[in-house]
Amino acid sequence: MVEPCGSRVNPMPPVIRANRKNLAASLPVVWKRLDIDKSELNLPLTFPTGQTFRWKRTGHLQYTGPVGPHLVSLRQLEDGTVGYHLHFSEDEDEARIDLLDFLNVHISLKELWGEFGRADPRFAELAENLEGARVLRQEPLGCLIQFICSSNNNIGRITGMVDFISSKGRVLGTVGGYDFFEFPDLETLARVSEGELRGAGFGYRAKYIVGAVEALALKPGGGVEWLTSLRKSELGGAIDGLRSIAGVGPKVAACVALFSLDKHDSVPVDTHVWRIARRHLLLPELTSAAAAAAARLTPRMHSYVGEAFVRKYGKYAGWAQTLLFISQLPSQKPMLPPLTTELELPKEVLQLQKSGNKRKKKVS
Repeated sequence: MVEPCGSRVNPMPPVIRANRKNLAASLPVVWKRLDIDKSELNLPLTFPTGQTFRWKRTGHLQYTGPVGPHLVSLRQLEDGTVGYHLHFSEDEDEARIDLLDFLNVHISLKELWGEFGRADPRFAELAENLEGARVLRQEPLGCLIQFICSSNNNIGRITGMVDFISSKGRVLGTVGGYDFFEFPDLETLARVSEGELRGAGFGYRAKYIVGAVEALALKPGGGVEWLTSLRKSELGGAIDGLRSIAGVGPKVAACVALFSLDKHDSVPVDTHVWRIARRHLLLPELTSAAAAAAARLTPRMHSYVGEAFVRKYGKYAGWAQTLLFISQLPSQKPMLPPLTTELELPKEVLQLQKSGNKRKKKVS
């Protein structure tokens, strides 16, 4: 089940390696508890929700993935708390510190949901049904490459692309039939050609990934250091810095800022969030048919919607957006009360949408 790699000892013959792997699989997994319960970390509402594509479901209520150089499994235990298991980690104390940092445990969801509920009573109902949906704090380089892969893409293809790039890094081990890797450094990524990426099915994104790696290599102090330094910038400066890289648009920049650069007020906006913003009437000026017809999700409108979320939910608006986004996922929407899933648009906007759909059918 689990195979350690990257050791300095001489490699074992294949037969011995297989036996060692089988031995590891037969050993019982010891789960150590984190001081966090389901209301603060709900694994199914955190990992398979589009924040990261490097973690895999490896068992019932169990997810496994890399945290820097460490391979970690997390499980929701029977009492609702979270247990963790480190696979062949040489420094358990360091791994635990890195894991807690990755999980953003210093931020209390209970306090945030209370603030959001006071700002929007409907949010309290959402929080009750989606408690424990947490925003992760990822390494900036891996996060950036993942979200370049996500552009105009579906989860299956994104995951395949991210797995391909990750496989260029150091092998961490195998859990539940999945191979896990430390994310490759810039030098390693620089050796991956556009042709190789296109051959692996990346399409036009291949050019942008290669271009991003080349651009990062030219940044002051090195690409990783430059990306990490954006954590010290204000949101606008971080977004501008990210958008200086070809292939990084407003949504990708906002995702990277929220999920890796500590920009908790960053609000990634796509058509789903755009719909949420209007259904929740965060933008009352767009409720008229004329205004709705004129509005398009341009970079300027992206910023406008983000600012509306901040006005409504404050400096952690990105966390509020994440919960609202999760509420619209097919896996969650059927389980939510009608009030949360069917917040009605004004009649004139609904009529406009219907007429727009009719025009699309005629064109097609």
